[in-house]
Amino acid sequence: MQSRKVNFHTLGCKLNFSESSTFARQFEAGGFERVSSDAPADICIINTCSVTEHADKKCRNLIRKLHRRNPQAIIAVTGCYAQLKPYEIAAIEGVDLVLSNNDKGELYRRVCGLSGKGRAQVYSCETDELTSFFAAFSSGDRTRAFLKVQDGCDYCCSYCTIHYARGSSRNMPIADLVKEARQIAAAGQKEIVITGVNTGDFGRTTGERFVDLLRALDEVDGIERYRISSIEPNLLTDEIIAFCASSPRFQHHFHIPIQSGSDRILAAMRRRYTTARFADRIAAVRRAMPDAFIGIDVIVGFPGETEEDFRDTYRFLEELRPAFLHIFPFSERPGTPAVDLPDKVQASVATRRVEELEALCDRLHSDFCAAAVGSEDTVLFESTRRNGMMFGYTGNYRRVKVPYDRSRINTICRVKLGAMDEFHDLAGEMLD
Repeated sequence: MQSRKVNFHTLGCKLNFSESSTFARQFEAGGFERVSSDAPADICIINTCSVTEHADKKCRNLIRKLHRRNPQAIIAVTGCYAQLKPYEIAAIEGVDLVLSNNDKGELYRRVCGLSGKGRAQVYSCETDELTSFFAAFSSGDRTRAFLKVQDGCDYCCSYCTIHYARGSSRNMPIADLVKEARQIAAAGQKEIVITGVNTGDFGRTTGERFVDLLRALDEVDGIERYRISSIEPNLLTDEIIAFCASSPRFQHHFHIPIQSGSDRILAAMRRRYTTARFADRIAAVRRAMPDAFIGIDVIVGFPGETEEDFRDTYRFLEELRPAFLHIFPFSERPGTPAVDLPDKVQASVATRRVEELEALCDRLHSDFCAAAVGSEDTVLFESTRRNGMMFGYTGNYRRVKVPYDRSRINTICRVKLGAMDEFHDLAGEMLD
């Protein structure tokens, strides 16, 4: 009997990719044939994001596209959007199943229980059910894996729905996560990105500390590089910074959200730090690791953000000189306190502010990459091939290109960094 074909469509963050990959391994173990996202399939699994209204819209459009392309395919939807608005999704033509991603086994069981297309069924989408934790890591990428170490968030920022979609902060024990990392190493992947909803809040369930998790992972044979996907500035302690600076495996790469450079707006957002505290954390990283890549998240157009507030943000970021900015226009999310705040910012104004910060980002990223021209560094090369070139990243996340050589895939090579192109990629000359 021919096995049924299943494909996966993942929207959103690294955490979703780790969970989708774990779902996929379960289906493969059950005898399903996994096919690419654009290939015909009997079952389509969509793992959703709901961080903005655009993310919700993207999911709805994907559902309609998949249903048009293959009207007989079973469509199952999970993830944050499914958790927040299950019946909105269930009303879309073509959807057969909507459920939480709180239990990796339930998705598989429910899909296997469907005999064919029918009226959409909704399961396990109550917020008070978000109490368990399932282990997840991504596979398939020959070079890098995303390892989920934490889920949920207790912070309740005024603009965010993720604590509703993901529940309270929770985690697995360090010993179990080390076992997951060993599985990744056994599969031949060289780099792990440590991910979660509020990654640095690790330990709420077990009473353990995030820095102790880092130390334990550092001992796993076969993993040559670790990156911390994102960490709140109030959780980036001196101890964590000192450990990352001393470990040859933990890369000098930090993704730290600020969201605004105005203390007044930070207070309205219910963030847990001030600009002074944020600047102190960046200075601490640079004292220990002067070459560190620092990426920063920022939201523009939050209700009440005046032109002067935005100018404060622009000047603050310009003075900090991060390597990259992840810029988001404010997206009003139903059910959050920010919905009721006065002094909404016009969309055209928010768009203009995004464009200004994008120009600043381009300049800052260019400066960061250009500073390495003429130096030597190590690069982990990936399988992507474009115009006869292959690409990889230094430890501090500068992208390097060299002529394609299949034997170099998933290897760490010493290179001399040459001229930078218009995409900020550095030409590499192999030294080994």
